[in-house]
Amino acid sequence: MKNFKLLWAFMKGNRLLYLASIISIGFATVFSFMSPLVIRYTIDSVIGGTVMDAPPWVMNIIEAVGGHDTLRQNIWMCSIALVLLAIINGIFTYYKGKWSAVASESIAQNMKDALYDRLQNVSYGYYVKAETGDLIQRCTSDVDTVRRFLAMQFVEVGRAIFMLAMAIGIMFSLDVRMTFIAMSVIPAIFLFSTLYYMKIKESFLECDESEGKLTSILQENLTGVRVVRAFARQPYERDKFDEINLDFRNKVSHLIELLAWYWSFSDLLSMLQMGILLVSGVYWTVSGHMTLGTLVVFTTYEGMLLWPVRQMGRILTDMGKTAVAMGRIKEILDEPLDKDEEEGLKPEIQGNLEFSHVHFQYEDGKEVLRDISFTVNKGQTIAILGPTGSGKSSLMHLLHRLYDYDSGSIKIDGVELRDIDKKWIREKIGIVLQEPFLYSKTIKENLKMAQEEEDEERIYQSARIAYVHDVITGFEKGYDTLVGERGVTLSGGQKQRVAIARALIKDCPIMIFDDSLSAVDTETDAAIRKALRERRKDVTTFIISHRINTLSEADVILVMEDGRITEMGDHEALVAKPGLYRRIWELQNSKEDTLTA
Repeated sequence: MKNFKLLWAFMKGNRLLYLASIISIGFATVFSFMSPLVIRYTIDSVIGGTVMDAPPWVMNIIEAVGGHDTLRQNIWMCSIALVLLAIINGIFTYYKGKWSAVASESIAQNMKDALYDRLQNVSYGYYVKAETGDLIQRCTSDVDTVRRFLAMQFVEVGRAIFMLAMAIGIMFSLDVRMTFIAMSVIPAIFLFSTLYYMKIKESFLECDESEGKLTSILQENLTGVRVVRAFARQPYERDKFDEINLDFRNKVSHLIELLAWYWSFSDLLSMLQMGILLVSGVYWTVSGHMTLGTLVVFTTYEGMLLWPVRQMGRILTDMGKTAVAMGRIKEILDEPLDKDEEEGLKPEIQGNLEFSHVHFQYEDGKEVLRDISFTVNKGQTIAILGPTGSGKSSLMHLLHRLYDYDSGSIKIDGVELRDIDKKWIREKIGIVLQEPFLYSKTIKENLKMAQEEEDEERIYQSARIAYVHDVITGFEKGYDTLVGERGVTLSGGQKQRVAIARALIKDCPIMIFDDSLSAVDTETDAAIRKALRERRKDVTTFIISHRINTLSEADVILVMEDGRITEMGDHEALVAKPGLYRRIWELQNSKEDTLTA
C-alpha cells in the first residue's frame, strides 16, 4: 500500500485528467452499448413490427423523427443513428486515450525528475555500494513499467467495471434467463486468467532479467571495444553474446508458448460461452419466448465483455509488477540526502589547514585512517606518497567532505571542517582525479563546466598552464572538437591535461591532484608543476603521486602506510633516513641510471 500511496502522490496535478479519462471511458461505454439496442429496435420494431418497451425519452426521440412508420419507410435513418453513435463513441475513446496518455507521461516525467534530483543529492557513499546499471534500470525501465500501467491498463479497469455494470443491468431488463446463461462462464474465465498470469509472472521476470543481461553485454562491449580489439577477443565476445542471446530467445519463446496456450484455452472457453448462448437464444427465439433483436443484443454484448474479462488477469499481474517497480523507485527516494547543516558556516577560505588526531572508517568497520596529524600553511604544496590502500585518497575525501571523520579535528583557517557548509567548501577546493571523466561534448563545453560565466580567455589560459592548448588548437575543429564518450577520442595524457585545465578554471584556494599527473610524461609533468607554481603561489596544493620527481619539489611530503603517517618532511630530509620514501627514490634512480647507461 505504501508504494501505491507514493504513486498517488506523484499523480498530484494529473488526477483530474485521470478522472476525465475515466468519465470519458464511461460515456464511450454507454454509447457503445446503445448500438446493439438500436439494432434490436430496428430488427424487432422497424422491420418486425413488434411494439417495443422503451423508456419515455427514447419514445420521444422516435416520435420526433416521425414515429415507427416513418422509420419503416426510411430504414436508412437507423443506420445513420448507428454511425452517429460510433462517432460519439470514437470521440470519447479518443479523449480517454489522450488524457490518460498526457497524465501518465507527466507522472513519468515527475518521477524521473524526482529520481534524478535525489541521485544528485544523496551521499557519496551511496554510489560506492550502488550498481550503475541497476540505478539506470530503476530510472528508466521501472518508471516505464509504471507509465504503461497508468496509460493503458489503469483506465482499462474502469472500462471493464463500466461494461460489466451496464451489460448486467441491460441484459437483466431484457431477459433474466439469458443473462444467467451469458454470465455463466465469465467468472470461470476471469478466475482462469488471474491464476494463469500469476503463475507465469516468473516467466515475464526471467525474460526481463535476460534482456537486461543482453543489454549489459552489449553496453560493456561497446564501451570496451578498444580492449576487445587490442586482445583480438572478437570471437570470444561474439560467442558470449550468442550464448546470452540464445538464452533470451529461448525464454521469450517459452513465454510465447505459454501465452499461446492461454489464449487458445481462453478462446475455447469464450467460444463455449458463445455457443451455449447461441444455442439457448436460438431455441427461445424459435419457440417465441424471445425476439431476434434481443438475441442480437445478447450475442453482441457477450462479444464485447469477453475481451476485457480475459485481460483482467494480465492487468492484475501488471499491477503487481507496477507495485514492485514502485518499491524499487521508493528505495532511491527514501535514501537520505547529503544535506548541509542548517547553520553551515561560509568562511573566507585562505588555505591554512590543521589535521589533529583524525580517525576514519568506512561502513564495513575497517579503520582506514589512524591518528592523522599535520599542519599546512597557506600556499604550501603537500605531496603524499604511499602504497595502494594506505589511505591517501580517503584523506582527500575527508577534506572534500565526501565523508566526515569519526574523531579528531580538521580545521581550515581555524574553522572546524564539520561546521562549514558542504557546498561552500566543495566550491573552494578544486580536484583532479586519477581517472578523469569527460562528457561526450566538445572540449570547450567540458572546460566551461567549471565556470558559470562566459570567459574564453580564462579557458585558454588554463589550457596553457595544463600544457594542452597547443594540442587542442592542433585539432581540425580546435576547442569545438567532440571528445566522444568518456573522452575516448583523446589519449590518456590529453584527457588528463584537459581535466587539469578544467579544475584550474575555478580559481580555488585549495587544489588536489589525486595521482592526476601519472598519465603525462615526466617532462610535461615538470612543465605543468612549474606553471602552477608561477601562477598560483597563494594556492594550497595537495599532490598524490608515486613519482619522486613530482614529489621532490613539495614543501612537505607525507608518507602513508596502513592508514598512518610514517614519515614527514621535505625531500632532502626523507632521503637522508631509511624508510619507504628512500627505498622508492633509490629504486627510481636506479632505473633512470640503467636507462641512461
